[in-house]
Amino acid sequence: MIEDADRVAAFVDGMSIHTFTTDERTIFAVERLLQRITEAAIQIPPEEAVRLGPDVPVAKMRAFGNRLRHEYRNIARDIIFDLARVEVPLIRAAAELALEMDG
Repeated sequence: MIEDADRVAAFVDGMSIHTFTTDERTIFAVERLLQRITEAAIQIPPEEAVRLGPDVPVAKMRAFGNRLRHEYRNIARDIIFDLARVEVPLIRAAAELALEMDG
């Protein structure tokens, strides 16, 4: 999850919303990485997700994973960009916290 979050950050670093929404390769790469991150979020037991705190969007990422798998044609590119810039860093921080708690 952490590595994929870092990859997402690298792909969107310095990009504007306009640049992102017109760059097909980056969109597809970020979508695939988001799918991987959402799959990893599914693996987090609900009680552990709660323990990470209310600011960690685990449930939101799980729900978005379902949308990526089943409604991918209907997801606006600006939503993908927003997730990549706002939610993925939160998920990454949560994954690091979880590793610290287990370690």
